[in-house]
Amino acid sequence: MPPKELVIIANTGDDETFHNLHICPDIDTVMYTLAGISDRDRGWGLSGETWNAQEMLLTYGTNPWFNLGDRDLGTHIRRTDLLSQNFTLSEVTTELCEHLGVNQIIAPMSDDPVRTRIKTKNGDLSFQEYFVKYQCKPFVKGITFSGSELAAPSSIFLNGLNQARALIFCPSNPFLSVDPILSINGVRKSVIDFKGPKIAISPIVNGKAIKGPAAKLLSELGHEVSAVGVAKYFRDLCDIFILDNKDSHNLNAIKKLGIEARTTNTIMTTEADKISLAKFVLSLTKTFHD
Repeated sequence: MPPKELVIIANTGDDETFHNLHICPDIDTVMYTLAGISDRDRGWGLSGETWNAQEMLLTYGTNPWFNLGDRDLGTHIRRTDLLSQNFTLSEVTTELCEHLGVNQIIAPMSDDPVRTRIKTKNGDLSFQEYFVKYQCKPFVKGITFSGSELAAPSSIFLNGLNQARALIFCPSNPFLSVDPILSINGVRKSVIDFKGPKIAISPIVNGKAIKGPAAKLLSELGHEVSAVGVAKYFRDLCDIFILDNKDSHNLNAIKKLGIEARTTNTIMTTEADKISLAKFVLSLTKTFHD
């Protein structure tokens, strides 16, 4: 697939300001991964990272619970500088990608600020407080997206929706990664009305999340903790639901929801696993069009 035919829309509900710098965790993870410089062991940040600035902050008596590596800081400094010059987040992201040699199109869901807020028994938390500071431990009662009612989709996002041949929901947390995007004005309706194939990949395998708190949130928010539970969430949003081979016994239950269901290996342990899943998804888009 030619790189420019892939448009990746990143959730920016996780964005936060630390040390007066604009941090975009989801954008940066995608950007670093496609640039081939991500830390694959940690799953975030840069490979070969050093932590001298973080250690100096500790020396000064601060308690920086959100870790920022030295090289990573360069990204945030440059982003913040460009944003202060009134460039949009989309424009800034495009420039950063060009310098890193990323040829695919990465764009924020919106150039307007939207922030995920987690309602817990101990009060409201920002996403990063919940996810990083408290390690997803608090019981979640609800999730809101501050600013979404005033936000518009980024122009790249809108163009992508209008020109795309297919929409693919990666195996991400539906509440923390997908819902923020759908909360923006008009996006949910545009997805529902999209005429091409809409394919979702389950982040739950054999009743467990591959990574992160997806299973925990499904339970706490009153959903079935299974691939079927995720399929119910996507009922109005996708035509084809992909679940792992280990969940093949759920095929009929998902088909009863009015969604086509397919199984394959969705656990991406190796590079070959990732390529295989990508090819499988693309093959389904061609079958749909045929």
